Amino acid sequence: MRADRLLAAVLLLQAHGRLSARVLAERLEVSERTVHRDMEALAAAGVPVFALRGPQGGWQLDENWRVRVPGFDEHELGALLLAQPRIVGASALAASAERALTKLTASLPTALRDRVDSMRRRLHVDATAWYGAAEDLSALPIVQEAVWSDRMLRMVYRPPGREAGERRVGPLGLVAKGLSWYLAASTPNGYRTYRVSRIETAEILDEPFRRPPDFDLAAYWKEATERFRQEVRFVARLRLEPSAAASVRQWCRVLAEPSSDGAGGDDRVELCIDFDSEDHACFVVLGLGRRAEVIEPALLRERVAGEVVEVYRRTRRSSAAS
Repeated sequence: MRADRLLAAVLLLQAHGRLSARVLAERLEVSERTVHRDMEALAAAGVPVFALRGPQGGWQLDENWRVRVPGFDEHELGALLLAQPRIVGASALAASAERALTKLTASLPTALRDRVDSMRRRLHVDATAWYGAAEDLSALPIVQEAVWSDRMLRMVYRPPGREAGERRVGPLGLVAKGLSWYLAASTPNGYRTYRVSRIETAEILDEPFRRPPDFDLAAYWKEATERFRQEVRFVARLRLEPSAAASVRQWCRVLAEPSSDGAGGDDRVELCIDFDSEDHACFVVLGLGRRAEVIEPALLRERVAGEVVEVYRRTRRSSAAS
Protein backbone atom coordinates (compact mmCIF):
# COMPACT_ATOMS: atom_id res chain seq x y z
CA MET A 1 0.00 0.00 0.00
CA ARG A 2 1.26 3.48 -0.86
CA ALA A 3 0.31 4.90 2.54
CA ASP A 4 2.54 2.31 4.23
CA ARG A 5 5.38 3.17 1.86
CA LEU A 6 5.05 6.91 2.49
CA LEU A 7 5.12 6.35 6.25
CA ALA A 8 8.13 4.06 5.89
CA ALA A 9 9.92 6.73 3.83
CA VAL A 10 9.28 9.39 6.47
CA LEU A 11 10.54 7.12 9.24
CA LEU A 12 13.64 6.16 7.26
CA LEU A 13 14.50 9.82 6.74
CA GLN A 14 13.79 10.55 10.38
CA ALA A 15 16.03 7.71 11.53
CA HIS A 16 18.94 8.24 9.11
CA GLY A 17 18.85 11.94 8.30
CA ARG A 18 19.70 12.41 4.63
CA LEU A 19 19.23 9.52 2.19
CA SER A 20 19.75 9.41 -1.56
CA ALA A 21 16.95 8.42 -3.90
CA ARG A 22 18.90 5.27 -4.74
CA VAL A 23 19.12 4.18 -1.09
CA LEU A 24 15.46 4.98 -0.49
CA ALA A 25 14.50 2.99 -3.58
CA GLU A 26 16.49 -0.01 -2.32
CA ARG A 27 15.02 0.18 1.18
CA LEU A 28 11.45 0.64 -0.06
CA GLU A 29 11.87 -1.85 -2.96
CA VAL A 30 10.63 0.60 -5.60
CA SER A 31 12.21 2.56 -8.45
CA GLU A 32 13.97 5.90 -7.99
CA ARG A 33 11.24 7.50 -10.08
CA THR A 34 8.65 6.24 -7.59
CA VAL A 35 10.73 7.68 -4.74
CA HIS A 36 10.67 11.13 -6.37
CA ARG A 37 6.90 10.92 -6.81
CA ASP A 38 6.49 9.86 -3.17
CA MET A 39 8.63 12.76 -1.95
CA GLU A 40 6.54 15.19 -4.00
CA ALA A 41 3.36 13.70 -2.50
CA LEU A 42 4.73 14.10 1.03
CA ALA A 43 5.68 17.71 0.36
CA ALA A 44 2.22 18.41 -1.06
CA ALA A 45 0.70 16.93 2.11
CA GLY A 46 2.67 19.35 4.28
CA VAL A 47 5.57 17.13 5.34
CA PRO A 48 8.72 19.33 5.32
CA VAL A 49 10.85 17.15 3.04
CA PHE A 50 13.33 18.65 0.60
CA ALA A 51 16.09 17.59 -1.78
CA LEU A 52 19.76 18.59 -1.61
CA ARG A 53 21.87 18.40 -4.76
CA GLY A 54 25.48 17.34 -5.11
CA PRO A 55 27.59 14.25 -4.34
CA GLN A 56 26.42 14.23 -0.72
CA GLY A 57 22.88 15.19 -1.62
CA GLY A 58 19.62 13.37 -1.15
CA TRP A 59 16.24 13.73 0.50
CA GLN A 60 15.99 15.12 4.00
CA LEU A 61 13.38 16.17 6.56
CA ASP A 62 13.44 19.49 8.34
CA GLU A 63 15.52 18.75 11.44
CA ASN A 64 12.92 20.39 13.69
CA TRP A 65 10.06 18.22 12.42
CA ARG A 66 9.43 14.76 13.87
CA VAL A 67 6.73 12.16 14.29
CA ARG A 68 6.92 11.73 18.04
CA VAL A 69 5.74 8.97 20.36
CA PRO A 70 5.50 10.57 23.82
CA GLY A 71 5.53 8.86 27.17
CA PHE A 72 8.22 6.19 26.71
CA ASP A 73 11.29 6.12 28.90
CA GLU A 74 14.48 4.05 28.58
CA HIS A 75 13.29 1.28 30.91
CA GLU A 76 9.97 0.84 29.07
CA LEU A 77 11.72 0.63 25.71
CA GLY A 78 14.21 -1.88 27.12
CA ALA A 79 11.29 -4.03 28.26
CA LEU A 80 9.83 -3.91 24.74
CA LEU A 81 13.14 -5.08 23.28
CA LEU A 82 13.16 -8.05 25.66
CA ALA A 83 9.51 -8.99 25.21
CA GLN A 84 9.07 -8.61 21.46
CA PRO A 85 11.21 -11.51 20.18
CA ARG A 86 10.13 -13.84 22.97
CA ILE A 87 6.40 -13.44 22.43
CA VAL A 88 6.44 -13.79 18.63
CA GLY A 89 9.40 -16.18 18.45
CA ALA A 90 10.10 -17.29 14.90
CA SER A 91 6.48 -16.98 13.79
CA ALA A 92 5.27 -15.20 10.67
CA LEU A 93 4.55 -12.20 12.88
CA ALA A 94 8.23 -11.74 13.71
CA ALA A 95 8.96 -9.63 10.62
CA SER A 96 5.94 -7.41 11.30
CA ALA A 97 6.99 -7.00 14.92
CA GLU A 98 10.51 -6.04 13.85
CA ARG A 99 9.16 -3.43 11.42
CA ALA A 100 6.90 -2.01 14.11
CA LEU A 101 9.81 -1.74 16.53
CA THR A 102 11.91 -0.01 13.86
CA LYS A 103 9.14 2.52 13.24
CA LEU A 104 8.77 3.14 16.95
CA THR A 105 12.51 3.63 17.34
CA ALA A 106 12.61 6.06 14.43
CA SER A 107 9.96 8.25 16.05
CA LEU A 108 11.95 8.77 19.26
CA PRO A 109 13.99 11.83 20.17
CA THR A 110 17.61 11.55 19.01
CA ALA A 111 19.16 10.87 22.42
CA LEU A 112 16.66 8.14 23.29
CA ARG A 113 16.85 6.64 19.80
CA ASP A 114 20.63 6.37 20.09
CA ARG A 115 20.23 4.67 23.46
CA VAL A 116 17.75 2.13 22.03
CA ASP A 117 20.09 1.43 19.09
CA SER A 118 22.85 0.79 21.61
CA MET A 119 20.59 -1.64 23.51
CA ARG A 120 19.70 -3.52 20.33
CA ARG A 121 23.38 -4.01 19.44
CA ARG A 122 23.91 -5.55 22.87
CA LEU A 123 20.85 -7.80 22.98
CA HIS A 124 19.96 -10.95 21.09
CA VAL A 125 17.07 -13.15 22.14
CA ASP A 126 17.01 -16.64 20.60
CA ALA A 127 13.40 -17.73 21.07
CA THR A 128 14.01 -21.32 19.98
CA ALA A 129 14.42 -24.21 22.39
CA TRP A 130 17.66 -26.17 22.74
CA TYR A 131 16.02 -29.49 21.98
CA GLY A 132 13.25 -30.43 19.62
CA ALA A 133 11.79 -28.54 16.71
CA ALA A 134 10.38 -25.10 17.21
CA GLU A 135 6.60 -24.91 17.44
CA ASP A 136 4.81 -24.50 14.13
CA LEU A 137 3.09 -21.12 14.39
CA SER A 138 2.14 -20.83 10.72
CA ALA A 139 -1.55 -20.59 11.66
CA LEU A 140 -1.00 -17.78 14.17
CA PRO A 141 -1.52 -14.79 11.80
CA ILE A 142 -4.85 -16.19 10.56
CA VAL A 143 -6.00 -17.03 14.09
CA GLN A 144 -4.96 -13.58 15.27
CA GLU A 145 -6.92 -11.91 12.47
CA ALA A 146 -10.01 -13.96 13.37
CA VAL A 147 -9.67 -12.81 16.99
CA TRP A 148 -9.21 -9.15 16.05
CA SER A 149 -12.09 -9.13 13.53
CA ASP A 150 -14.60 -11.19 15.61
CA ARG A 151 -15.26 -13.69 12.82
CA MET A 152 -15.86 -17.41 13.02
CA LEU A 153 -12.88 -19.67 12.41
CA ARG A 154 -12.79 -23.04 10.67
CA MET A 155 -9.70 -25.08 11.47
CA VAL A 156 -8.27 -28.57 11.29
CA TYR A 157 -6.97 -29.36 14.77
CA ARG A 158 -4.82 -32.28 15.87
CA PRO A 159 -5.22 -33.12 19.58
CA PRO A 160 -2.27 -34.93 21.20
CA GLY A 161 -2.37 -38.64 20.47
CA ARG A 162 -5.49 -38.39 18.27
CA GLU A 163 -6.40 -37.89 14.65
CA ALA A 164 -6.87 -34.38 13.29
CA GLY A 165 -10.43 -33.17 12.84
CA GLU A 166 -12.28 -30.09 11.70
CA ARG A 167 -13.49 -27.54 14.25
CA ARG A 168 -15.69 -24.49 13.82
CA VAL A 169 -15.15 -22.07 16.68
CA GLY A 170 -15.74 -18.52 17.81
CA PRO A 171 -12.37 -16.94 18.69
CA LEU A 172 -12.39 -15.34 22.14
CA GLY A 173 -8.72 -14.47 22.58
CA LEU A 174 -5.08 -15.48 22.34
CA VAL A 175 -2.81 -16.40 25.24
CA ALA A 176 0.99 -16.53 25.08
CA LYS A 177 2.49 -18.85 27.70
CA GLY A 178 6.25 -19.25 27.52
CA LEU A 179 6.97 -19.84 23.83
CA SER A 180 3.55 -21.41 23.17
CA TRP A 181 0.37 -19.77 21.92
CA TYR A 182 -3.16 -20.85 22.81
CA LEU A 183 -6.55 -19.94 21.37
CA ALA A 184 -9.49 -19.58 23.73
CA ALA A 185 -12.64 -20.27 21.74
CA SER A 186 -16.38 -20.71 22.06
CA THR A 187 -17.76 -24.05 20.84
CA PRO A 188 -21.17 -25.75 20.97
CA ASN A 189 -19.84 -27.61 24.03
CA GLY A 190 -18.66 -24.51 25.87
CA TYR A 191 -15.35 -22.71 26.07
CA ARG A 192 -12.29 -24.65 24.92
CA THR A 193 -8.54 -24.04 24.63
CA TYR A 194 -6.53 -24.98 21.52
CA ARG A 195 -2.77 -24.95 21.13
CA VAL A 196 -1.97 -22.94 18.01
CA SER A 197 0.93 -25.22 17.02
CA ARG A 198 -1.57 -28.08 16.68
CA ILE A 199 -3.75 -26.17 14.20
CA GLU A 200 -2.90 -27.69 10.81
CA THR A 201 -5.03 -25.35 8.68
CA ALA A 202 -7.17 -22.32 9.50
CA GLU A 203 -9.73 -20.31 7.55
CA ILE A 204 -11.59 -17.16 8.56
CA LEU A 205 -15.28 -17.37 7.71
CA ASP A 206 -17.52 -14.52 6.59
CA GLU A 207 -19.80 -15.21 9.53
CA PRO A 208 -19.38 -12.69 12.38
CA PHE A 209 -18.83 -13.92 15.92
CA ARG A 210 -20.48 -12.12 18.80
CA ARG A 211 -18.06 -12.18 21.70
CA PRO A 212 -19.84 -12.46 25.08
CA PRO A 213 -19.57 -9.00 26.67
CA ASP A 214 -18.85 -10.47 30.10
CA PHE A 215 -16.07 -12.81 28.94
CA ASP A 216 -12.81 -12.16 30.82
CA LEU A 217 -9.86 -13.79 29.05
CA ALA A 218 -7.47 -13.54 32.00
CA ALA A 219 -10.03 -15.05 34.39
CA TYR A 220 -10.84 -17.85 31.93
CA TRP A 221 -7.17 -18.70 31.48
CA LYS A 222 -6.55 -18.77 35.21
CA GLU A 223 -9.48 -21.14 35.71
CA ALA A 224 -8.41 -23.33 32.78
CA THR A 225 -4.83 -23.67 34.01
CA GLU A 226 -5.98 -24.49 37.54
CA ARG A 227 -8.29 -27.16 36.16
CA PHE A 228 -5.43 -28.54 34.06
CA ARG A 229 -3.16 -28.80 37.10
CA GLN A 230 -5.82 -30.66 39.06
CA GLU A 231 -6.42 -33.23 36.34
CA VAL A 232 -4.60 -36.52 36.98
CA ARG A 233 -3.43 -37.93 33.66
CA PHE A 234 -0.78 -40.63 34.06
CA VAL A 235 1.04 -40.96 37.37
CA ALA A 236 4.25 -42.95 37.81
CA ARG A 237 6.77 -43.37 40.61
CA LEU A 238 10.42 -43.29 39.56
CA ARG A 239 13.72 -43.78 41.35
CA LEU A 240 16.20 -41.28 39.93
CA GLU A 241 19.78 -40.20 40.20
CA PRO A 242 20.12 -36.56 41.35
CA SER A 243 20.95 -35.21 37.87
CA ALA A 244 17.96 -37.02 36.38
CA ALA A 245 15.69 -35.79 39.18
CA ALA A 246 16.75 -32.21 38.46
CA SER A 247 15.82 -32.63 34.79
CA VAL A 248 12.47 -34.22 35.59
CA ARG A 249 11.57 -31.35 37.93
CA GLN A 250 11.98 -28.99 34.96
CA TRP A 251 10.15 -31.15 32.44
CA CYS A 252 7.22 -32.54 34.45
CA ARG A 253 4.87 -31.87 37.33
CA VAL A 254 6.06 -33.60 40.51
CA LEU A 255 3.16 -34.65 42.74
CA ALA A 256 5.22 -35.93 45.66
CA GLU A 257 8.89 -35.80 46.49
CA PRO A 258 9.89 -38.16 49.33
CA SER A 259 13.30 -38.03 50.95
CA SER A 260 16.31 -39.79 49.44
CA ASP A 261 15.76 -43.48 48.94
CA GLY A 262 19.12 -44.57 50.30
CA ALA A 263 18.67 -48.13 49.06
CA GLY A 264 21.98 -49.72 48.25
CA GLY A 265 23.91 -46.83 49.76
CA ASP A 266 23.31 -44.46 46.83
CA ASP A 267 21.74 -41.00 46.77
CA ARG A 268 18.85 -41.70 44.42
CA VAL A 269 15.46 -40.15 45.12
CA GLU A 270 11.92 -41.28 44.46
CA LEU A 271 9.53 -38.93 42.71
CA CYS A 272 5.81 -39.32 42.05
CA ILE A 273 5.30 -37.65 38.67
CA ASP A 274 2.23 -36.61 36.69
CA PHE A 275 2.80 -37.23 32.96
CA ASP A 276 0.61 -36.21 30.03
CA SER A 277 0.18 -39.85 29.04
CA GLU A 278 1.80 -43.27 29.20
CA ASP A 279 3.62 -42.43 25.96
CA HIS A 280 5.01 -39.29 27.57
CA ALA A 281 6.19 -41.23 30.63
CA CYS A 282 7.87 -43.87 28.48
CA PHE A 283 9.60 -41.20 26.39
CA VAL A 284 10.99 -39.45 29.47
CA VAL A 285 12.20 -42.64 31.14
CA LEU A 286 13.93 -43.92 28.01
CA GLY A 287 15.59 -40.54 27.55
CA LEU A 288 17.04 -40.70 31.06
CA GLY A 289 18.59 -44.10 30.40
CA ARG A 290 20.29 -45.85 33.31
CA ARG A 291 19.71 -42.83 35.56
CA ALA A 292 16.03 -43.76 35.95
CA GLU A 293 14.17 -46.78 37.31
CA VAL A 294 10.41 -47.31 37.14
CA ILE A 295 8.96 -48.40 40.47
CA GLU A 296 5.31 -48.29 39.48
CA PRO A 297 3.04 -48.85 37.69
CA ALA A 298 4.10 -52.29 36.51
CA LEU A 299 2.56 -51.60 33.10
CA LEU A 300 5.02 -48.77 32.47
CA ARG A 301 7.93 -50.82 33.78
CA GLU A 302 7.12 -53.65 31.37
CA ARG A 303 6.68 -51.28 28.45
CA VAL A 304 10.02 -49.55 29.07
CA ALA A 305 11.74 -52.94 29.32
CA GLY A 306 10.16 -54.02 26.05
CA GLU A 307 11.27 -50.82 24.31
CA VAL A 308 14.84 -51.28 25.56
CA VAL A 309 14.92 -54.85 24.22
CA GLU A 310 13.61 -53.68 20.85
CA VAL A 311 16.18 -50.87 20.63
CA TYR A 312 18.95 -53.35 21.48
CA ARG A 313 17.70 -55.84 18.87
CA ARG A 314 17.57 -53.22 16.11
CA THR A 315 20.96 -51.80 17.04
CA ARG A 316 22.56 -55.26 16.90
CA ARG A 317 20.92 -55.93 13.55
CA SER A 318 22.21 -52.64 12.13
CA SER A 319 25.72 -53.36 13.45
CA ALA A 320 25.72 -56.81 11.87
CA ALA A 321 24.57 -55.41 8.54
CA SER A 322 27.43 -52.92 8.46
